[in-house]
This record gives sequence, C-alpha cells and structure tokens, in this order.
Amino acid sequence: MEQSEKTSVYQETAGGDIPKKTLKTELIEWAKAFLFAGVIVGLLFGFVITPRVVDGHSMNPTLQDGDRLIVWMLGYDPAPGDIVILSEDTGLDECLVKRVIATGGQTVDIDADGCVLVDGARLDETYIQEAIDGRHRGDWEYPLTVPDGFIFVMGDNRNASTDSRFRMVGFIDEDEVVGRAILRILPVSSFCILD
Repeated sequence: MEQSEKTSVYQETAGGDIPKKTLKTELIEWAKAFLFAGVIVGLLFGFVITPRVVDGHSMNPTLQDGDRLIVWMLGYDPAPGDIVILSEDTGLDECLVKRVIATGGQTVDIDADGCVLVDGARLDETYIQEAIDGRHRGDWEYPLTVPDGFIFVMGDNRNASTDSRFRMVGFIDEDEVVGRAILRILPVSSFCILD
C-alpha cells in the first residue's frame, strides 16, 4: 500500500483529520497539571516532610542558629541519637530542636564528670560542645527511668540548653515529636545529611 493510500485509510478510520488543540484546551491541560503538582507538593509537605529553622544555640556545634532543616514526619518513631523537632507543647511554648538521649524504659544518669550514661553505659558523644558542668545537671535526682511512651532529650550544647534535665521541659511525650531532622539544606556550604 502506498503512503497516500495509508493516509487516506487512517483518515477514514479516524473520522477525518486529526483535530488540532486549541489554545484554550492547551491552557486547561497545563492548569490541570499544575493543580495536580500543587496537590502532590501540599501532601508531601503536609504529611511527609516539613522545613524548619534552628532558633538558638542549644544544638551547637552540630547545628547553628539559622540553619534550615528538612524534617521527616511520616511514620517516625524516636530513637536514641536522633535529632528531633518537638512541638510547641513541650513547656517552653516554642518548637525545640534536640537530640534523643533515651526512650521509654531506659535509665538516664549523669556522672560526676558530667558525662551521660544510658542503662549504665557511658555514651560516646563526639557531637557535644562540652561535658555538663555542675550547674546544668538539671532538677532531677539521677539515675531516672524514662516512662513508656516518652523520650529524654538534650541539646548538644549541654551548658546552654533547656531540655529534659529541667522539669519545665521534662520527659517528652512521643506524640509531641514532629519528626526527625534528616537534612541541613542551608547554608549551602553546610549542606549535609544528619545522623
């Protein structure tokens, strides 16, 4: 079959000429695509990840004031060592960025040298600014056991952090954990995956 015959057969089968898209049809298709993309981005940033800004120096040297973070929220269960974002209902009426030291059922102690022990084992905390001095041991009698469903958190800048060592914050209900900080995105020079 020759090319002209093929075209003729196609036009008869398809009902004639192939309709051209109008500007209106094209704009409607683009609008639908942008709407769909907007819904996906909204769901992603509403239920899976969220951006947060570090406010203060309690996580120095790991995080600096003004750092921009990406926080993973979906299906997150706090684990020791994680950097977490806490809701405004923690006793200080502001979102906090802290490190999980212990979870429900674990025992926390601070020895005479200001080092932290969990379940009797001294933590290897290469990330802290300095050991805890005598004035920053907090309001508790140590050792203490974290209740089930709660976590014990501290800032990496131990002598400049208001955290679970103080009763005004105390144990954090796991429901108060917004999520885990997974990325530092700004400043660009400090971009990194947080562990």
